[in-house]
Amino acid sequence: MDRTFLALGALSAAISVAAGAFGAHALKARLSPDLLAVFETGARYQMYHAVGIALAAWAAARFPGAAASWAGWLFLAGTLLFSGSLYALALSGVRGLGAVTPFGGVAFIAGWIALAVAALRG
Repeated sequence: MDRTFLALGALSAAISVAAGAFGAHALKARLSPDLLAVFETGARYQMYHAVGIALAAWAAARFPGAAASWAGWLFLAGTLLFSGSLYALALSGVRGLGAVTPFGGVAFIAGWIALAVAALRG
């Protein structure tokens, strides 16, 4: 599982950098400042949690048990829900997509708690 999470974390980080560059260059003239800020928030949180996924990979290799794996999957789910909904909201302007974002935030929080549990049990 550790190699899977390390690969997923690295890919997520790469996508985050690409999204940030896309937002800064291609979208700056096309989106309103508030929607550009939404897009940038998605990219920023994706990068934070790409690092979290890599930490889950390290924890999965170091500590026995399911908590580190839970952390990795929760970070991935959070990225899809939180950052994905923010990207979609910014690009489409459909404000209703923001209703999905808190579910991603809850997944992020749960992932950090699971990572802490992995460390404390390990």
